[in-house]
Amino acid sequence: MQPQPVVAVLAGNRPIVGLAELEREAEVRVTDAAGLPAALPGADILYLWDFFADGVRQAWPAADSLRWIHVPAAGVDKLLFPELAASDVVLTNARGIFDRPMAEHVLGALLHFAKDFGRAAAQQRARQWSHYGTADLAGASVLVAGTGSIGRTTAQLLTAVGLHVDGMGRTARSGDPDFGTIHASADFAAVAGQYDYIVLAAPLTPQTRGLLSRDVLAAMKPTAVVVNVGRGALADEAALEDALRTGRLAGAALDVFEAEPLPVSSGLWELENVLVTPHLSGDAQNRLPALARQFADNLAAYKAGRPLANVVDKRLGFVSV
Repeated sequence: MQPQPVVAVLAGNRPIVGLAELEREAEVRVTDAAGLPAALPGADILYLWDFFADGVRQAWPAADSLRWIHVPAAGVDKLLFPELAASDVVLTNARGIFDRPMAEHVLGALLHFAKDFGRAAAQQRARQWSHYGTADLAGASVLVAGTGSIGRTTAQLLTAVGLHVDGMGRTARSGDPDFGTIHASADFAAVAGQYDYIVLAAPLTPQTRGLLSRDVLAAMKPTAVVVNVGRGALADEAALEDALRTGRLAGAALDVFEAEPLPVSSGLWELENVLVTPHLSGDAQNRLPALARQFADNLAAYKAGRPLANVVDKRLGFVSV
């Protein structure tokens, strides 16, 4: 009989969903970041239940038998330090869990600006009855930067409500089932002016850092809106704030920021044409049980010697399918 795998679980403030079931399938060591160096020796698997926690790189020398790390998140940019990237340790993520909630968040953000719900809320607080015009979403154009599962689900949902959706990825191509056209990231500034909305849903990699640059912002329509549900560093935040403050850009719905929590000193808080949300676009109510089930399924595959799902290409920084 094969011995049970040893799973080190990096916990946080939220309860570990599915812990009892996990303890039936593995030897489990629950720890915080401070205790991780003591929990890693002899561990086969590291389960980063608290995927925002620091400490993995610092504890890395203690990972003497680690074979697999699972991150219950879509982005793995915070974890891909050089020692892990160069190792044989397999890295998996939660691809698929956050797709629909994030797509719905994007749709809500577009509706917020098209229907000027911010103005409606302000008038309600002021007990002011004042009619104003709104825009149609149907027929508007959207460029989704990021053609992975989140970007594709977003494109499907926006297409279903009547928007024209193109994509942007590493290379240009046509004939895609979800996007009208896929532009190359290198052409962002050349095509940005064609769109009413630009959605950032790409993983953060060295190639995508600063993707929404000052040049891209200058090329956009002054009536355009940016939605960022990817990572804050996908955008030049200072240039974005400047464009929003000076009216060169109509609005932005920002769920992610270069520094999180967003510092109270940030000028983005005060701008009426900005919708700030605290990195919650994927946080639907059923996400924690779904994340636990996903890991349990992958653990069963691991124990049976089957291929793991959602293996991250550590050179690219995302799951390549």
